[in-house]
Amino acid sequence: MLRLAACLLAGTLVAGPAAAQTLRYGMMEDPDALDPTLARTFASRMVFAALCDKLVDIGPDLKPVPQLATSWELSPDEKALTMHLRPGVLFQDGEKLDAAAAKFSIERHMKMPGSQRRSEIAPIDSVDVVDDLTFRINLKQPFAPLLAQFTDRAGMMVSPKAAERLGDKFASAPVCAGPYKFAERVPQDRIVVERFADYWNKDAISIQRIEFRPIPDATVRLTNLRAGQLDLLERLAPTDVAQVKRDAKLKLDSTTELGFQEILFNPHKAGSPVSDPKVRAAFEAAIDRNAINQVVYNGEFLAGNQWVNPKNPDYVSEYPIPKRDVAKAKALLAEAGKPNPQITLTVYANSESPQVGQVIQAMTKEAGFDVKIQAVDFTTALDAADKGNYEAQLYSWSGRSDPDGNTFSFLFCKAALNYPKYCSPEADAALQAERGTVDPAKRKAAWKALADHVLTDRPGIYILHRKLLWAYSQKLTGFVPYPDGLVRFTGLKLN
Repeated sequence: MLRLAACLLAGTLVAGPAAAQTLRYGMMEDPDALDPTLARTFASRMVFAALCDKLVDIGPDLKPVPQLATSWELSPDEKALTMHLRPGVLFQDGEKLDAAAAKFSIERHMKMPGSQRRSEIAPIDSVDVVDDLTFRINLKQPFAPLLAQFTDRAGMMVSPKAAERLGDKFASAPVCAGPYKFAERVPQDRIVVERFADYWNKDAISIQRIEFRPIPDATVRLTNLRAGQLDLLERLAPTDVAQVKRDAKLKLDSTTELGFQEILFNPHKAGSPVSDPKVRAAFEAAIDRNAINQVVYNGEFLAGNQWVNPKNPDYVSEYPIPKRDVAKAKALLAEAGKPNPQITLTVYANSESPQVGQVIQAMTKEAGFDVKIQAVDFTTALDAADKGNYEAQLYSWSGRSDPDGNTFSFLFCKAALNYPKYCSPEADAALQAERGTVDPAKRKAAWKALADHVLTDRPGIYILHRKLLWAYSQKLTGFVPYPDGLVRFTGLKLN
């Protein structure tokens, strides 16, 4: 009996702290490639927040703050950025992060086949090693968003030794310089990372292990949280906010995202009515953004019609959110000679996107559209967008602190995320203009010029800006909401 009691006590002592040191994180999607050069999903960024520190981070106020780089200087002609690395930083394989490693990572982003970062940092001409901890980035032309690009995946450093050894298999065992090292991935089930003992800021990291668990259904995620199977979940459904507030065991945090939700069109799909700009204009006239927000999101989100939300200082006020106008939509369809166009709208197979599709379906039907909804998983939707195998698609972008991160890769001719293959010399000129100066007035003029063309051409229709909602256990402390939607694990504790 004494022996049994001793075993139970030993089991309690072992199981208690071990369980408390594992953060179980419920995500809406399974991430794509765990390689910062190749990845393009919001979900992958959540995992990278644990694996891969960046040259620069942002604070809750969106201002840049040091991370792997402690300081930086822009040359007077704005064509060279010199960065100074933090001393004593190691990659998770024990290799040293120095200027040569930083040069390797940036050039990998620039040159690796399939890189999703190439267009983000295209104005970089070369990288020079100045000394062991200093490197200089030489630009082809002034590039205002450069520092902002380094606050995301373009600023993530990978171990040169691991990258060269693994080649295109790097995503299967990523090695970066973040607080946690990769341990395991079971597709569609879990990604596990473990605390990196030699992390440069290890004293600020308390949680030993994180399990990222993709659970597409928001209700199921919340049920798991309430049952104690999760400690934290992201993208809580707005309709579940009241339920979380009533639960004394849970906490709630939120912030408005930097990104957008939009309907992408594929004007190049053979025989599709969306190739006609009047049909796309009619589609926009038929929808009511505020009604979508009320019906699906309980009014928690923010209606919008641009790449930044209406409260952003770079919002182009000359183009306010248009009101729904069914008569105008019908007239445009008549002018196009397509009074009853049939369109397939692809949506993500989660708990909310199909509802958005149904509301849009009902609204556009009143104007004469026949919209069919096709729900597919997130990865399939991205693959279809890549291959141009869609007609219209509901798309979400988590956003960047500089509006360039919400525009260039989507709207510049042949850019990596330009799924509609939109190509306008005037829009390209506007995008080059906003990148080419740090003068706020000149950049504001460039955003207006971009809006003049994009909001008329409509390669897509911006509809909403999400409120990012996190629900988590009362046991979790130190959580701070950031508008980029990523969790900072520094300072987090499970009590």
